[in-house]
Amino acid sequence: MDYFKAFIFGGLICALVQILIDKTKLLPGRIMVGLVVAGSILCALGLYEPLLKFAGAGASVPLLGFGNVLFKGTKEAIQTDGFLGLFRGGFTSSAVGISAALIFSYIASLIFDPKTDV
Repeated sequence: MDYFKAFIFGGLICALVQILIDKTKLLPGRIMVGLVVAGSILCALGLYEPLLKFAGAGASVPLLGFGNVLFKGTKEAIQTDGFLGLFRGGFTSSAVGISAALIFSYIASLIFDPKTDV
């Protein structure tokens, strides 16, 4: 049942984003930033934790989850390090995900023939 809830919730996020892409003039980059900001706002309002408990990976893997991780990391770092935590917290909490994205994209560029022409 956990897999089903994660699949349905993650699929709903993807479907909503696809509708935004198809029905609005918003560029994909702006939609992605909007999802990260929405995840941060939901975390700040205390609404993201119940969502994580319900949907599991369906809520933590998409960009909404990235916003949640950034907010939580920054909040914790501010509480421990003060003002410097504002700059350090988001990087510390999301370092593994960012590193994985960079490493796997580099490996993919070695395996496949990336196109540099626009």
